[in-house]
Formats: sequence, C-alpha cells, structure tokens
Amino acid sequence: MYLSHFGLTTAPFGLTPNTQFFHALPPHLEAISTTLAALEMGEGIIQISGEVGTGKTIVCRMLINQLPENFQLAYLPTPAASGDALRSALAKELNIPASGDASLLTDQLHQALLERKAEGKSVVVMLDEAQALPDDALEAIRLLGNLETEQEKLLHIILLGQPELDQRLAQHHMRQFRQRITFRSCLRELDLAETVAYIEHRLSSAGGSAPLFSLAQYKEIWTASCGIPRLINQLCHKALIAACSDNRPQVSRHDVLLAIKDTLGARQPRWTYPVLWGWQ
Repeated sequence: MYLSHFGLTTAPFGLTPNTQFFHALPPHLEAISTTLAALEMGEGIIQISGEVGTGKTIVCRMLINQLPENFQLAYLPTPAASGDALRSALAKELNIPASGDASLLTDQLHQALLERKAEGKSVVVMLDEAQALPDDALEAIRLLGNLETEQEKLLHIILLGQPELDQRLAQHHMRQFRQRITFRSCLRELDLAETVAYIEHRLSSAGGSAPLFSLAQYKEIWTASCGIPRLINQLCHKALIAACSDNRPQVSRHDVLLAIKDTLGARQPRWTYPVLWGWQ
C-alpha cells in the first residue's frame, strides 16, 4: 500500500462512504440543508436523486448524523418487494409487533405515530435505492404520507434514488405520488474546481501535506471521471498505486493514464500523445 510512501495515515480514496472525509461541496450541502429545512417545516415526502456514484450514500449518512433530537429515524436501506413488505419493515424499525393483516398494521402504524407525536417526536423514514421500489410499495408510501393530524404530518419520508426514479414518477399513473413530493434535490457531478477541492480535502484528511497531483493531473482525472466522486476515488487510488510502484514522490501523467485505462466507466482518451485529448 502507498500510505507510508506518501506520508498518509489512512487510505484517502476508499469506496466505502466515510463521513470522516465528507467535504461540504455545493451539491451535497444543498441536498442536506434542503432536506433538514423541509423536515423542520413538517413537509411529508422529500426526494434526493443522483446518478450512480454522485454521493447519495454519504449524504444519507450525514443526514442521519445531523438529524435533530426530536426526530426518530426509521432507515430502510433495501427496497421492499411490495407495499405489505414495506409496511412490515417500517413497523419493525419502529418496534411495532407486525400482524398478518395489512389494514390492521396500517392502523397500528397510525396509532404508534400519534403516540410518538404526543411525546414530541416526529418519525422520519429514509428509503434508499427508491428507484427499485415496485408500484405498490410507492403507493404504500403515498398512503403513509397521508397520515396526519389537523395541523401536521405524522410521518416524514425521504426518498433517495437514481434518475430512474424520476422517469417512473413522470408516468401518468404516478401523478398523485409526484404531487406529494414537496421538496426535491438533485446531486449533480462536480465541476473542475470542486473536483480539485474534493481530492485535496481527502488527502489532507488522510494526513497528507505534500502536493501529490499537479493541476494537469487534476484536469485529466476530472475529465475522465465526468466529475463523479466514486470514479474520482478510483482514479486517484490507482494513480497513487502506480506512482508508489515506480517510487515517485508525485503522481505523473503516465500514472493517471494507467488508472484511466484500468477503470470501467471512466472516459477514455482517443489518443495520449502529446497530450490526453479527443475524449470518448
């Protein structure tokens, strides 16, 4: 591993989301602040969407860490196979004994939410990979989102999903659900300046002090990754391995090129001499 070679204390570009390396860049900060503000206003359904690798999981973990004390979280990381399965999973998260009767379970959920509201607690259910939910599970979410008192919602729902979720919700038969979404944030790709800040922040958080990439290498990584954080991590990690293998103190253009060629999903240059150019 290259940690000692570059004077790092921990791996800076792991693919497992780690809040230690979170950098409050505009796309992620906007999603977090919008969601927290919507919860404080008592909104029902909130959507966070983003392409694969743009940081939905790290945003999810930051939201969990920053959730105010008056909110009780029910986190459902795996898409439910049906509406009944979703209600059962939610009941389990809220420690409600699940019954076999779906209508009875809905009443039990309603009563439990009323009890928590009387105790000054609001329940937030966070559903990851929402684009994989079947239609009847989305309908169950819509109906659960209707649970309310005369003044406020009893259940706040955060949907995290890929752009395919937007395509599904755009269908005519989903118009009722679509109208229930009060706030929506979209995680875009990073621009060049954000990519540079992202890489340097992760290196600094890992104990690095010496510059390991030049501006030219930053540009190449940004172009090849299309500004997607997961691909940025892969390219930087592989480039550091290549530089360490050749005992270089800094990443070279050759190291970045090796990383690009070895990374599925990265844009590949049409030619590499005299510069990386003609990207596919």
